[in-house]
Amino acid sequence: MSSFTPGQQIVCTITKAPRAAAAQKTIARLMRQDADNNRGLRVGQRRRRKANNPYIRGNRLWVARVKASKVVRVTNDESWSMTYTPLLAADLASVESYLDIRPA
Repeated sequence: MSSFTPGQQIVCTITKAPRAAAAQKTIARLMRQDADNNRGLRVGQRRRRKANNPYIRGNRLWVARVKASKVVRVTNDESWSMTYTPLLAADLASVESYLDIRPA
């Protein structure tokens, strides 16, 4: 971890999928840092904002929003790239045993 500099592009690959829910959530949060995954989340958010499901209940207009889709999956051999920042160091260190982290 200490060999990376802030702003450097790194590539992470899942070598072993974790069983613990906390580690899975941490890896999924890191995967969402990837530009393609982040773009997919933004597109989905825009679509959900436009496609609200309004209905009347009790003479009042209610809106049922569609749940967000799961863009990332924590499985073996999944790979993503992201920009390294010191804020991510603790998260990367906590799941380092499940990842192969190298410079891009």
